[in-house]
Amino acid sequence: MKILYGVQGTGNGHISRARIMAKRFNELNIDVDFIFSGRPADKFFDMEVFGDYKVFQGMSFCYKDGQVDIIATLKQLQFSQLRADIKSLDLSKYDVVLNDFEPITAWAAKKQNKPSISISHQAAFLQDIPTQGAKWSDRKILKYFAPCEFNLGVHWYHFGANIIPPFIDSAGSLNAVDNKILVYLPFESIQQIKLLLADFCDFEFYCYHPDIEENSDEEHIHLRKLSKTGFKTDLTQCSGIIANAGFELSSEALCFGKRILLKPLTGQFEQASNAYTLEMLGLANVMNRLDFEAVEQWLEQSRAGQVIFPDNPQPLINWILAGDYQNTSALLAELWQQVSFPEPVKRILERDIAA
Repeated sequence: MKILYGVQGTGNGHISRARIMAKRFNELNIDVDFIFSGRPADKFFDMEVFGDYKVFQGMSFCYKDGQVDIIATLKQLQFSQLRADIKSLDLSKYDVVLNDFEPITAWAAKKQNKPSISISHQAAFLQDIPTQGAKWSDRKILKYFAPCEFNLGVHWYHFGANIIPPFIDSAGSLNAVDNKILVYLPFESIQQIKLLLADFCDFEFYCYHPDIEENSDEEHIHLRKLSKTGFKTDLTQCSGIIANAGFELSSEALCFGKRILLKPLTGQFEQASNAYTLEMLGLANVMNRLDFEAVEQWLEQSRAGQVIFPDNPQPLINWILAGDYQNTSALLAELWQQVSFPEPVKRILERDIAA
């Protein structure tokens, strides 16, 4: 089987999910080509596992001070280039297109009648699951941004829908340092982040940000440039994370048993929904702005919940290779049997959601 895999490059979560799949594809000698869009080619890092991948401009959203910047987003959209890329992408040699919210491969597959499967967190929101702040425009974006023939959502719980759990690589050692906090707020300004954390001198904050070009230390605030290896090391060693409410990092933090404080990206219903869901399950605290008191209260807590997710995507790959994309029941059953929730979360799911 020859597979094309399209990945949205705007956030690192899509790429992290694709890395796990790529690693297993490589181990099985399955022929997969990767296409990324939504980020300049020179802004990708640690991409060796994807082999000879290609980068297109695609479509992405612009952000400023923790909010979606609609005007800047519209200004940078180049629809003529997008249409040209979709039209020029020849899918004749591929048997199926896998898609993680990437528009060029999705629309090319639709126009060329090639089987396409959305395996993404966004696909979960096409189904009946808890959401927060979803507008009419959000629904239309979800439906038409990267439309696929088959939709397989990825989420922390299935909610009785066509949803699988995330795959999270094993962390190895989890010797957490009590006063070490990982901070990943890529849509906030570095200056605002430093002001937020300046007075918490009893803690060591390791702050990763796309605008940081060289690592530096400013007393208890450690500024770090983006690095998959460094980030993973600090994630395993920290006792908690402060982050926007992206899906993949929250999933890793849950699997590693870290305390979580989320600041959802303003105007982004997906992040608002993620924060709402984790707060509802008692697995995270939420602040809707950079709030000194919210950080102070959260740092005083010691409570964390660990959720065990699968680390091997083999069942999903077997399902892809089998080609019966209408039938997901056996796949869902096999994967959700591997998920383990803390007892308090189980009670909430049984009482409030499963009912």
